[in-house]
Amino acid sequence: MAKKVVATLKTSTGKSFAKVIRMVRSEKTGAYFFKEEVVPSDSVQEYLKKK
Repeated sequence: MAKKVVATLKTSTGKSFAKVIRMVRSEKTGAYFFKEEVVPSDSVQEYLKKK
């Protein structure tokens, strides 16, 4: 499945994307869970800095 995701993230327009996985703590239970998003490669650092 990972190969399929990587293949679909590449576009002919030249804009590349990255799949970002963050570990987030739930306010309600205190347990950790993983949040996945697809963001443009040039804004990965900005995405990781925001809370």
